[in-house]
Amino acid sequence: MDQVFAPLLADIEGLLDSGPEPAHAARIMAMLGAGVPEAQLAHMTLYAETLPKGREPPFTAAERCLHFLWDALETLPQKLMVNFAFPYRRLLAARLFKSCGQGLICEENVRFNFGRYLSLGDHVFFNRGIFLDTKGGLSIGCAAALAEDVRVFSHGHSESSHMERSYAPVTIGDYVKVYSGATILPGVTIGAQAIVAAGSLVNRDVPPNMVVAGTPAKVIRERRTGGRSGEELDHLWLF
Repeated sequence: MDQVFAPLLADIEGLLDSGPEPAHAARIMAMLGAGVPEAQLAHMTLYAETLPKGREPPFTAAERCLHFLWDALETLPQKLMVNFAFPYRRLLAARLFKSCGQGLICEENVRFNFGRYLSLGDHVFFNRGIFLDTKGGLSIGCAAALAEDVRVFSHGHSESSHMERSYAPVTIGDYVKVYSGATILPGVTIGAQAIVAAGSLVNRDVPPNMVVAGTPAKVIRERRTGGRSGEELDHLWLF
């Protein structure tokens, strides 16, 4: 860990371990140079918790503060300091997500609506500008990577009534690569080691080790693994 930021991150971790309540969230924001009054944090409502899934069950104070701290980083210059931002997001993810493996690499402007329905394996990589709709559940396997501007959706609305919602989980397997601008629709499973080409619209399951492309996405060939699999594929995302 970077020795300049290590003491700051240790202090933040201590506050999170004590319970991410409004008072602690206010202290963390102050440490980052952003004064947010504790009284405001104690009375805030986040957009996600106004939605039906936000009341099943309602957000806890801790969950609310963790969501706030995640998104608030995007308003601060520290979001660009990867030697702070990466370990900071890991601290939050470990407490906010349904599960989060080790070694998460998360670039700036990665948004999601419900951490409680997001499960990550080890060494997942998120590039910039990703949106994850986790309402129906989203599971991402070990060493999987999502490139810039990927969109994942796990819920939809009826055409006859927008109030009628449907939910379907999305699963992205181990060692999958989803390239820039791709969109994954509800209920899709992407098999291990598959590749989704840039700009694709994935509306059906993708078999393992296959490359899909297009709108809608179709299998175009098998992944060229050179006989490698798993860790041999060298999905190494920075540090």
